[in-house]
Amino acid sequence: MNKLVKDQIGLLKPSATLAINEESNRLKKSGNKVYKFGFGQSPFPIPESIILALKSNADKHTYLPMQGLEELRSAIASYLNKNNNNSFNKENIIIGPGTKELMLLTQIMFKGEVLLPAPSWVSYHPQAFIANNKVHWIQTTSHSNWFPTAEQIEKKVKSIENKNLLLFINSPNNPSGTVCSYLQEIAEVAKKYKLIILSDEIYSQLTFNNQYKSISNFYPEGTIVSTGLSKWCGAGGWRLGFFAIPDQLKDLKNSLKILCSESFTSVSAPIQYAAVEAYKGNHETYLSGVKKILSFTANYVYENLKSNAINVAKPEGGFYIFPEFNNAKFGSSSEMCKDILNKTGVALLPGSDFGLESNKMLARLSFTDFNGANFLKNALGSKKLDNADLQKNAPNIVEGISKIKDWSNSL
Repeated sequence: MNKLVKDQIGLLKPSATLAINEESNRLKKSGNKVYKFGFGQSPFPIPESIILALKSNADKHTYLPMQGLEELRSAIASYLNKNNNNSFNKENIIIGPGTKELMLLTQIMFKGEVLLPAPSWVSYHPQAFIANNKVHWIQTTSHSNWFPTAEQIEKKVKSIENKNLLLFINSPNNPSGTVCSYLQEIAEVAKKYKLIILSDEIYSQLTFNNQYKSISNFYPEGTIVSTGLSKWCGAGGWRLGFFAIPDQLKDLKNSLKILCSESFTSVSAPIQYAAVEAYKGNHETYLSGVKKILSFTANYVYENLKSNAINVAKPEGGFYIFPEFNNAKFGSSSEMCKDILNKTGVALLPGSDFGLESNKMLARLSFTDFNGANFLKNALGSKKLDNADLQKNAPNIVEGISKIKDWSNSL
């Protein structure tokens, strides 16, 4: 072990999502045909009005308040109250350089233990590890749509001596693309045991049925809502996210503000000013086109993968699907994904990266390997999409799914 690095840090490896993206790019540069189904990045352009807002505010160069630009925090609170039926005000909002940073600082600050459903986004657990927080996994299955049931959560809580617990809920879910349908029951358990819930809602605006529900509606006093620009707005590289923290958790919020002040100081000023347009402007036409493309692509992938050999839950939001290859015989899901990459050029992330047991032959597939600007231009309006549109605008999706099916059939 490196004597200059703390033991737990030395055991970490690069984020799985970033690592697969770099490996895909390396193979591509070597002349290999690669289907980039491993990295979860929006393929769509940022709405033009938001880009113009960034350009017009490029001269903003002073440090902004650590908690965030007041106008932006007010716009976000109004946005949440309108879309999520919340009752936040500007003082409840903290702006960060992406929600990932805010989650890390929360884990560092939090005095307690962490409840993680498996599967969970790849960075929740490493961040708990960095913060030296004990993690309690709750293994889920496709039968519960890859979410923990209220009964599972209560059983786990009863088995833990430390009742100061932070529960992560992510719906629509990364990696499965599914939506939790029993948030109220989970909220009742959380209330009973005074759990704090971190509700990761980064894909909320990409829910296909347009009827998004937040667990904060059922347990407002104990839920932190976490979301940002990266997924719905195509602005992952802008690095702007936020937490909405209820008044009842003000001590936690105040401590988080101190950590923010000692780490990133404040988020880029031009981006914060531009984000006011993201949360105040009308982007319904853009979002409608994005969701039309994602839901159609999701359904195509689902219909073409599901079989006796491949078990898969139908995606309901975001841009992931989580197939289980029943006839695959490998030592681990990681070995399986390497075999798929080597034989087909399709890059996937193994289920083990999301906290599932490595002997389960699951992998996350991100169906975003296409030119989102072109597809969006061709999909706006009342036009109904068909397979010919997918073949024209997202040929890598069609080819890559076909290659996965052929690989599965050859086992």
